[in-house]
Formats: sequence, structure tokens, C-alpha cells
Amino acid sequence: MADGSAGEVRLGFEDFSALLTDIFLYAGVPENNARILAANCAACERDGSISHGIFRIAGYVASLKSGWVDGKAVPIVHDVGAAFIRTDAQNGFAQPALAVSTPLLVEKTKSYGTAVLAIQDSHHFSALWPDLEPLARSGFIAISMVSGLACVAPPGGRKAVMGTNPLAFATPVADSDPLIFDFATSSMSNGDLRIAAREGQTVPMGAGVDKDGLLSSEPSKILDGGALLPFGGHKGAALSLMVEILASALTGGQFSSEVDFAAYPGAETPRTGQLVIAIDPKRGGNDLFPNRVAHLLQTLRNSGQARLPSDRRYSARRKSEKDGISITRDAYHHLRALATSG
Repeated sequence: MADGSAGEVRLGFEDFSALLTDIFLYAGVPENNARILAANCAACERDGSISHGIFRIAGYVASLKSGWVDGKAVPIVHDVGAAFIRTDAQNGFAQPALAVSTPLLVEKTKSYGTAVLAIQDSHHFSALWPDLEPLARSGFIAISMVSGLACVAPPGGRKAVMGTNPLAFATPVADSDPLIFDFATSSMSNGDLRIAAREGQTVPMGAGVDKDGLLSSEPSKILDGGALLPFGGHKGAALSLMVEILASALTGGQFSSEVDFAAYPGAETPRTGQLVIAIDPKRGGNDLFPNRVAHLLQTLRNSGQARLPSDRRYSARRKSEKDGISITRDAYHHLRALATSG
């Protein structure tokens, strides 16, 4: 740990992950699962994904304490086809289920050119890009999606029936970091909406509706019985519907509208499902694929596009690796308290 400016603490990634691991251990999560969750959360904070970094720790801990999620769950991997895997997360977190499934996913993708992983009964409470980056760095194209809590209403609707239902895509790029995008199919993520409410900020008109179905720019009104809206109207709504079908119906998980943790005060995590698709782009002699992608991205930059998906994330990562991950001193002491006294 190093002191930053006034009110700031800077930590290296390993120290930061170790602190978060202690929090999960104190909450009753076994060491292997604790390390996986901590590394995921630390990576989000390191790379500037603030809405999915330590902001989520309180929700993780509260969900564990409530009994809503089983931090000790042991996922069961089922090999159900030449290129199909079904994993039952056993009401545990999605990241440990993905970790135990990835070796078979990689093996099948290498053998058959593509493979599908359907995870059910899982809680995904983070960004999707950390799930896909290792696959892209192994040379695979990867796609993932996850359904969530019902906090999004369809266009014209006033009742939340879908989750923010994020969709992510990753691809290798020659002589570069992978290109990865990861976005909610709602106008904004629920985490960003909650951060805006916490900081007293407004959001763009049209981001959501209040409990009466009226458009609102007040995060507190959207959160209090209202709902976010899909981005792009019916187009975003169609993508969100696709995610519900693939990440819930296909996996065997609950739809966002079926998630009900009313009997578990403090719970925040969605108990639904996640779909991951991996593709070997070099199959059939397409060895130039990474170079072709690099050429396309350079064409976009030459056209005037100043920033491509994941540019900001990698820039934040380089800064964090050089200077340490910066968090407020208050946040640091709060994390220390969670690691020792819950």
C-alpha cells in the first residue's frame, strides 16, 4: 500500500485482491471461490469499471449474509454434446462456475471449432468483459450474456420485467490487446443509476420512468418503483428479449421477472443464468483473422474515431499498474473493516 494524495490510498493489484479475498473469506466463502470473486472485483476497479468494482462489495456481502446465494456452492459440469456444456452453479456465483467449466469449453472449442456453455442457477454481479478476456487472449472469439433483476420496462411499459441484460463480445487482435465491448441493453446499467442517485446527479431524460410510467431524469424516482428503459427503443428491447431467451430459457435459469428475493432481506444478486459462446476464428485456414481485425480497427481510427471499445479500460489498467489502484481512504478503511468484522 502507498499513500496517494490527501484522502487517497493506492494499492497494487495483488494487495488489493488479497484484501477483497479476506472480505469474502470472512463472509464464509471458501478460499478458491473467494480468490476468483476478489480478482474479478479488483480487475473491475483497476480498469475503471467503477460500477462493478468495490461498489459491489456491499451487495456481495449482504447477499451472502441473507442466505440468498450459496458462497460454498460446488458447480456441476455436464458434458452434453460435442460442442455443448451445461453447468449447474448450484445457486452459487457465476464466476466460479465459469472457472470450473472453462477447461472443457476450451477443449471443445479447439476440437470442434466452437462450443457453447450454458450456466444455470447462477448469480452474476459483475461486468462480463473479465469473463471473456482470457478466451480472447487464447485466440478465440467469445460472446456472453446474462439476465438479471427485473429493473427494465419494455417501450411503452411501466412495469419492470427484464434485467439490464448485458451483452459482451471479445475478439483477438493482431499485435494488440483484445477488442472487447460489454454493455447493458438498458439505457444505462443499474449500478451507474445507483451511483448517480448516491451522488445526487441526474440522468438523461428517457433513461427511465417513475412509478407512474412518466419519463424521469431523477435516479431516486426511477429506483423507487419505476424502471429503466432499453436503449434505442424497440431495438434495445429486442436485444434484451434475446438475452432473456438465451441466458435464461436456454440455460434453464430463471427469467429476470421470476427472481424474487423478498424473503431474503439485504439480497441484491440476480439468480438467473449465463451463456458463453466460444469460436476458433482460424478454423478452415483463416489464419489471417487477427490481422484482418487489426486492419479494420486501424481503418476506423484513420476515419476519425478517437476511441474504440476497451481503449479506456486498457488505459486505466496501465495507469493502475504503474501508480497503483486508487481508492479513497474512507473506502479503504471500510474494506478493512469488512475483512475483519463483517
